Amino acid sequence: MTQDGRLIRGERTRSAVLEQALLLATVSGLDGLSLSQVADALGVSKSGLFAHWRSKEALQLAVIDQARVQWTDRVIRPALSAPAGVRRLWAVHERRIAFYEAKVLPGGCFFANAHFEFNARPGTVRDRLAAEQTDWMTFLTGLATDAVTLGDLRDDTDPAALAYQTEALGVCAVMQAPVLGADTTYRQARRALLGHLRAISTDPTILPELS
Repeated sequence: MTQDGRLIRGERTRSAVLEQALLLATVSGLDGLSLSQVADALGVSKSGLFAHWRSKEALQLAVIDQARVQWTDRVIRPALSAPAGVRRLWAVHERRIAFYEAKVLPGGCFFANAHFEFNARPGTVRDRLAAEQTDWMTFLTGLATDAVTLGDLRDDTDPAALAYQTEALGVCAVMQAPVLGADTTYRQARRALLGHLRAISTDPTILPELS
């Protein structure tokens, strides 16, 4: 079956718009995002974008979805190729820091920025961001739990606390990098978690050496 050419073009336009909107949201803020701003950046008419999003909120929610796809492709999926257990948890942290280092997004981290922006602003966008944060922390806690279950980490390890420490290091690193320097900040973020994981690991040799 041959797909309708207009449908293909429409999906390409939608994808291009969301990619541009995601970049802009990390600089101007998710609330500062508008169809006019995106249209100007892409050199297209604002009216053409209304076929995809009828409101600013609809665009914001679509950008959140786009950010999740990007995070999954660039951070989660590559890390899942590491062996289950503590090495997989470390791989997620390493891929996250590498994502920040690559400056994929000009504003550093979409989710960290958006959470700070909307934490005190009840509504649909905040609820969606809260759901994303819950899913992410559940994912990290699951990785830590697997590491304990598989015997990679000591039995007295608290998976939820380890997930919190991992997240805290990631957020702190991306927020401090522009001020304190990316090289130093990201190196410390790696060393801090790796040192902790090695300290609570039953076999530290399966993890990289501190550098």
